[in-house]
Amino acid sequence: MNDNVIYKLGKTFALRIIKLYTYLCDEKKEYVISKQIYRCGTSIGANIAESIYAQSEADYVNKLKISLKEASETRYWLELLYESSIIDELQYQSLLNDLSTIIGTTINIINKINKK
Repeated sequence: MNDNVIYKLGKTFALRIIKLYTYLCDEKKEYVISKQIYRCGTSIGANIAESIYAQSEADYVNKLKISLKEASETRYWLELLYESSIIDELQYQSLLNDLSTIIGTTINIINKINKK
């Protein structure tokens, strides 16, 4: 749909979260946290996608800030999954790395806009 870097990062991460959700339900029989991480992990990209057609620069920044809040929640659920040994360190680090890239890129975009 879009060649926007942050959009691609958000969408790719959402696809990974969908696969994680399936894995957690099918393999680990974990249904509570899996649903939580599914909601916030896919919401990151959804808010980024919504920001593309923002009504103003302020609206654009607001949508990106919402995606950051969702990313923070996603990190929390990832930590719980890892610290409770539901996912292993490799899974955790891989997802956390992608999430950190999204957070850093989003913060950089917001900071550039705010400096104008």
